[in-house]
Amino acid sequence: MGFESVNKSSIIITATLVFMTCASVHAQDLQSVTQTAQSATADGAASQSRIDKLDDETDTMTREYRAALKQLASLREYNAQLEKLIKAQKTEMVSIRRQIDDVTNVDRTIMPLMFRMIDALEQFVTLDVPFLASDRKARVANLRALMDRSDANPAEKYRKILEAYEIENEYGRTIEAYEGEMDINGETRTVSFLRIGRVALVYQTLDGDESGAWDKAQNRFVDLEGDFNSELRSALRIAKQQAAPDLLVVPVLAGQ
Repeated sequence: MGFESVNKSSIIITATLVFMTCASVHAQDLQSVTQTAQSATADGAASQSRIDKLDDETDTMTREYRAALKQLASLREYNAQLEKLIKAQKTEMVSIRRQIDDVTNVDRTIMPLMFRMIDALEQFVTLDVPFLASDRKARVANLRALMDRSDANPAEKYRKILEAYEIENEYGRTIEAYEGEMDINGETRTVSFLRIGRVALVYQTLDGDESGAWDKAQNRFVDLEGDFNSELRSALRIAKQQAAPDLLVVPVLAGQ
């Protein structure tokens, strides 16, 4: 009996130790599993965070890539438009160079022509009826001075020459009265001139007592010896718009 009691007690103690040992091992295993699970959970959360971050970065990169594609398409379209513009500008440059060459050739041709036109105008004024002689000669002199100016382009010079021709042409269709100086019998006197186109040029002293007319054949003024004094006074008043228009009676010399 006593031996059996001792054995039972030993068995119980041994079983208890074994149980406690197993329980301790089991607790350690459970704690390890728990820690492993917690570590895995943390690792999973970290991985998910990295995945979410990569996903966000991927979305950002995708949006930037699409935006870059749109910008690239716009730049290609802009470059294509620039190429068309540059091509058009090159064509225009070729045209401008051609025009410059043409203008240079025109200048070489028209400059001598303009000088000949001025020479012809000067000769015409010299040989024409001598009305407004100083004004007309001054106009020719101004044209010659204009030709020597570097700041005036050929177009402006040509326009001025044409204007002078137009003025001379207009003289042939108009009636004009003006005052000027006249040498009468060696005495300089102020007289009234009456120009009727280029048909007649006559003068009368301011007192109305002496009159004369240009004789082209003799290339000088001739005294009318008192004839037409009254008619010329009336004609001068009409030309000066001091009287109503009426029939003009003026001397026209055969040489005119």
